[in-house]
Amino acid sequence: MMNETNHTRGEPMDRIVYDLCGRDERLRFSPYCWRVRMAMAHKGLAYRTEPWRFQQKEKIAFANHDKVPVLVDGENVVTDSFEILRYLDRTYPEAPLLGEGQSYQRALFFKLFVERSVTPALFRIVVMDLLEAIHPEDRDYFRRTREANFKMRLEELHDPAQGREQLKKALVPVNALLEQSPFLDGEAPSGVDYLLFGSLMWAHVVSRETLFESDAPVAAWFDRMLGVHDGVAGKAPTVADV
Repeated sequence: MMNETNHTRGEPMDRIVYDLCGRDERLRFSPYCWRVRMAMAHKGLAYRTEPWRFQQKEKIAFANHDKVPVLVDGENVVTDSFEILRYLDRTYPEAPLLGEGQSYQRALFFKLFVERSVTPALFRIVVMDLLEAIHPEDRDYFRRTREANFKMRLEELHDPAQGREQLKKALVPVNALLEQSPFLDGEAPSGVDYLLFGSLMWAHVVSRETLFESDAPVAAWFDRMLGVHDGVAGKAPTVADV
Protein backbone atom coordinates (compact mmCIF):
# COMPACT_ATOMS: atom_id res chain seq x y z
CA MET A 1 0.00 0.00 0.00
CA MET A 2 1.30 3.42 -0.91
CA ASN A 3 1.50 6.14 1.70
CA GLU A 4 2.62 9.73 1.68
CA THR A 5 5.03 11.42 4.06
CA ASN A 6 5.00 15.14 4.75
CA HIS A 7 8.35 16.42 5.95
CA THR A 8 7.64 19.27 8.32
CA ARG A 9 8.01 19.81 12.06
CA GLY A 10 8.14 16.66 14.20
CA GLU A 11 8.55 12.98 13.43
CA PRO A 12 6.15 11.81 10.70
CA MET A 13 6.11 8.24 11.97
CA ASP A 14 4.48 9.49 15.18
CA ARG A 15 1.44 10.89 13.33
CA ILE A 16 -0.78 9.09 10.87
CA VAL A 17 -3.83 10.41 9.03
CA TYR A 18 -6.06 7.64 7.66
CA ASP A 19 -7.10 9.11 4.35
CA LEU A 20 -9.74 8.02 1.81
CA CYS A 21 -8.34 6.88 -1.53
CA GLY A 22 -9.93 5.96 -4.83
CA ARG A 23 -9.37 3.61 -7.76
CA ASP A 24 -5.77 4.83 -7.78
CA GLU A 25 -4.24 5.21 -4.33
CA ARG A 26 -2.92 8.61 -5.36
CA LEU A 27 -6.49 9.92 -5.61
CA ARG A 28 -7.24 11.41 -2.19
CA PHE A 29 -10.60 13.12 -2.41
CA SER A 30 -12.40 13.16 0.94
CA PRO A 31 -13.48 16.72 1.81
CA TYR A 32 -13.05 15.90 5.49
CA CYS A 33 -9.58 14.47 5.03
CA TRP A 34 -8.57 17.55 3.06
CA ARG A 35 -9.64 19.72 6.00
CA VAL A 36 -7.24 17.79 8.17
CA ARG A 37 -4.39 17.73 5.66
CA MET A 38 -4.57 21.50 5.26
CA ALA A 39 -4.77 21.93 9.03
CA MET A 40 -1.68 19.78 9.55
CA ALA A 41 0.19 21.86 6.98
CA HIS A 42 -1.05 25.03 8.69
CA LYS A 43 0.42 23.80 11.98
CA GLY A 44 3.64 22.68 10.30
CA LEU A 45 3.23 19.15 11.64
CA ALA A 46 4.91 16.13 10.07
CA TYR A 47 2.74 13.10 9.41
CA ARG A 48 2.17 10.28 6.98
CA THR A 49 -1.08 9.22 5.38
CA GLU A 50 -2.46 5.70 5.39
CA PRO A 51 -4.76 5.01 2.41
CA TRP A 52 -8.21 3.68 3.33
CA ARG A 53 -11.21 2.59 1.29
CA PHE A 54 -14.91 2.71 2.15
CA GLN A 55 -15.25 -0.93 3.11
CA GLN A 56 -12.01 -1.30 5.08
CA LYS A 57 -13.83 -0.85 8.38
CA GLU A 58 -11.52 -3.26 10.20
CA LYS A 59 -8.52 -1.07 9.39
CA ILE A 60 -9.81 1.70 11.65
CA ALA A 61 -11.67 -0.47 14.16
CA PHE A 62 -9.08 0.54 16.77
CA ALA A 63 -10.58 4.05 16.67
CA ASN A 64 -14.13 2.81 17.42
CA HIS A 65 -15.15 4.64 14.26
CA ASP A 66 -16.03 3.58 10.73
CA LYS A 67 -15.14 6.68 8.73
CA VAL A 68 -12.05 8.72 7.97
CA PRO A 69 -10.24 10.91 8.74
CA VAL A 70 -8.72 9.26 11.75
CA LEU A 71 -5.69 10.95 13.29
CA VAL A 72 -3.20 8.92 15.29
CA ASP A 73 -0.89 11.28 17.16
CA GLY A 74 1.36 9.17 19.34
CA GLU A 75 -0.99 7.56 21.87
CA ASN A 76 -3.90 9.84 20.95
CA VAL A 77 -6.56 8.78 18.45
CA VAL A 78 -8.98 11.44 17.20
CA THR A 79 -11.92 11.02 14.81
CA ASP A 80 -14.16 13.52 12.95
CA SER A 81 -12.46 16.28 10.96
CA PHE A 82 -13.80 19.17 13.02
CA GLU A 83 -12.82 17.47 16.27
CA ILE A 84 -9.36 16.84 14.82
CA LEU A 85 -9.00 20.58 14.12
CA ARG A 86 -10.06 21.31 17.71
CA TYR A 87 -7.59 18.73 18.99
CA LEU A 88 -4.78 20.31 16.96
CA ASP A 89 -5.58 23.71 18.44
CA ARG A 90 -5.53 22.34 21.98
CA THR A 91 -2.39 20.26 21.52
CA TYR A 92 -0.43 22.60 19.25
CA PRO A 93 -1.75 26.08 20.11
CA GLU A 94 0.66 27.92 17.84
CA ALA A 95 -1.08 29.15 14.64
CA PRO A 96 -4.72 28.65 15.77
CA LEU A 97 -7.22 27.15 13.35
CA LEU A 98 -10.65 27.72 14.91
CA GLY A 99 -10.07 29.75 18.06
CA GLU A 100 -12.29 29.69 21.11
CA GLY A 101 -15.48 31.37 22.31
CA GLN A 102 -17.08 33.57 19.68
CA SER A 103 -14.48 32.60 17.06
CA TYR A 104 -15.22 28.93 17.56
CA GLN A 105 -18.98 29.49 17.29
CA ARG A 106 -18.56 31.33 14.02
CA ALA A 107 -16.37 28.55 12.67
CA LEU A 108 -18.99 26.00 13.73
CA PHE A 109 -21.67 27.98 11.91
CA PHE A 110 -19.51 28.05 8.77
CA LYS A 111 -18.93 24.29 9.03
CA LEU A 112 -22.69 23.73 9.03
CA PHE A 113 -23.13 26.14 6.12
CA VAL A 114 -20.57 24.23 4.03
CA GLU A 115 -21.98 20.82 4.85
CA ARG A 116 -25.64 21.73 4.34
CA SER A 117 -25.48 24.25 1.49
CA VAL A 118 -22.23 23.86 -0.44
CA THR A 119 -21.57 20.11 -0.33
CA PRO A 120 -25.07 19.09 -1.57
CA ALA A 121 -24.65 21.38 -4.58
CA LEU A 122 -21.24 19.91 -5.33
CA PHE A 123 -22.65 16.38 -5.05
CA ARG A 124 -25.13 17.15 -7.85
CA ILE A 125 -22.28 18.38 -10.03
CA VAL A 126 -19.77 15.55 -9.55
CA VAL A 127 -21.60 12.46 -8.26
CA MET A 128 -21.13 10.31 -11.37
CA ASP A 129 -17.49 11.37 -11.71
CA LEU A 130 -17.09 10.57 -8.02
CA LEU A 131 -18.48 7.10 -8.57
CA GLU A 132 -15.95 6.54 -11.33
CA ALA A 133 -13.08 7.78 -9.11
CA ILE A 134 -13.93 5.32 -6.34
CA HIS A 135 -12.24 1.94 -6.27
CA PRO A 136 -14.29 -0.57 -8.32
CA GLU A 137 -14.75 -2.82 -5.28
CA ASP A 138 -16.37 0.07 -3.38
CA ARG A 139 -18.76 1.30 -6.06
CA ASP A 140 -21.69 -0.96 -5.21
CA TYR A 141 -21.33 -0.07 -1.54
CA PHE A 142 -21.18 3.65 -2.33
CA ARG A 143 -24.20 3.49 -4.62
CA ARG A 144 -26.26 1.43 -2.17
CA THR A 145 -25.56 3.61 0.85
CA ARG A 146 -25.94 6.97 -0.91
CA GLU A 147 -29.10 5.99 -2.75
CA ALA A 148 -30.57 4.85 0.56
CA ASN A 149 -29.73 8.24 2.10
CA PHE A 150 -31.11 10.29 -0.79
CA LYS A 151 -33.95 7.89 -1.65
CA MET A 152 -33.19 8.15 -5.34
CA ARG A 153 -30.72 6.79 -7.87
CA LEU A 154 -27.41 8.55 -8.34
CA GLU A 155 -28.35 9.19 -11.96
CA GLU A 156 -31.35 11.21 -10.75
CA LEU A 157 -29.19 13.22 -8.38
CA HIS A 158 -26.67 14.00 -11.10
CA ASP A 159 -27.54 17.42 -12.53
CA PRO A 160 -24.43 19.58 -13.05
CA ALA A 161 -26.34 22.63 -14.35
CA GLN A 162 -28.70 22.68 -11.38
CA GLY A 163 -25.81 21.99 -9.03
CA ARG A 164 -23.80 24.93 -10.37
CA GLU A 165 -26.79 27.24 -9.96
CA GLN A 166 -27.31 25.98 -6.42
CA LEU A 167 -23.60 26.43 -5.68
CA LYS A 168 -23.56 29.95 -7.12
CA LYS A 169 -26.39 30.99 -4.80
CA ALA A 170 -24.76 29.38 -1.77
CA LEU A 171 -21.47 31.17 -2.44
CA VAL A 172 -22.94 34.68 -2.73
CA PRO A 173 -21.80 35.73 0.79
CA VAL A 174 -18.47 33.95 0.31
CA ASN A 175 -17.78 35.91 -2.88
CA ALA A 176 -18.78 39.14 -1.15
CA LEU A 177 -16.27 38.50 1.63
CA LEU A 178 -13.52 37.51 -0.79
CA GLU A 179 -13.92 40.84 -2.56
CA GLN A 180 -12.67 42.41 0.68
CA SER A 181 -9.93 40.01 1.79
CA PRO A 182 -7.73 37.41 0.09
CA PHE A 183 -8.86 34.63 2.42
CA LEU A 184 -11.99 33.92 4.44
CA ASP A 185 -10.01 34.22 7.66
CA GLY A 186 -8.32 37.46 6.56
CA GLU A 187 -4.85 38.03 5.18
CA ALA A 188 -3.85 34.38 5.53
CA PRO A 189 -5.83 31.13 5.40
CA SER A 190 -6.97 29.34 8.53
CA GLY A 191 -9.66 26.97 9.75
CA VAL A 192 -12.67 28.51 8.00
CA ASP A 193 -10.80 28.50 4.69
CA TYR A 194 -10.00 24.82 5.12
CA LEU A 195 -13.64 23.95 5.84
CA LEU A 196 -14.76 25.28 2.47
CA PHE A 197 -11.62 24.31 0.60
CA GLY A 198 -11.97 20.67 1.64
CA SER A 199 -15.32 20.37 -0.14
CA LEU A 200 -14.13 22.19 -3.26
CA MET A 201 -10.96 20.11 -3.34
CA TRP A 202 -13.14 16.98 -3.24
CA ALA A 203 -14.84 18.08 -6.46
CA HIS A 204 -11.56 19.27 -8.00
CA VAL A 205 -9.87 15.89 -7.48
CA VAL A 206 -12.65 13.65 -8.84
CA SER A 207 -14.10 15.73 -11.68
CA ARG A 208 -13.23 17.96 -14.61
CA GLU A 209 -16.53 19.84 -14.24
CA THR A 210 -16.40 23.63 -13.97
CA LEU A 211 -17.60 24.67 -10.53
CA PHE A 212 -17.91 28.43 -10.83
CA GLU A 213 -17.36 31.32 -13.21
CA SER A 214 -13.70 32.11 -13.81
CA ASP A 215 -14.05 35.75 -12.70
CA ALA A 216 -15.76 34.90 -9.40
CA PRO A 217 -13.70 35.87 -6.33
CA VAL A 218 -13.97 32.31 -5.06
CA ALA A 219 -12.19 31.07 -8.19
CA ALA A 220 -9.14 33.25 -7.48
CA TRP A 221 -9.30 32.22 -3.81
CA PHE A 222 -9.33 28.53 -4.77
CA ASP A 223 -6.23 29.04 -6.91
CA ARG A 224 -4.51 30.76 -3.99
CA MET A 225 -5.48 27.88 -1.71
CA LEU A 226 -3.93 25.36 -4.11
CA GLY A 227 -0.64 27.21 -3.65
CA VAL A 228 -0.52 27.75 0.12
CA HIS A 229 1.61 25.63 2.43
CA ASP A 230 4.13 24.89 -0.29
CA GLY A 231 1.39 23.80 -2.69
CA VAL A 232 0.37 20.70 -0.75
CA ALA A 233 -3.06 20.69 -2.43
CA GLY A 234 -1.92 21.92 -5.81
CA LYS A 235 0.53 19.02 -6.08
CA ALA A 236 -2.15 16.40 -5.33
CA PRO A 237 -3.05 14.12 -8.27
CA THR A 238 -6.53 14.46 -9.76
CA VAL A 239 -8.50 12.28 -12.18
CA ALA A 240 -6.84 14.25 -14.97
CA ASP A 241 -3.48 12.85 -13.84
CA VAL A 242 -4.35 9.20 -13.34
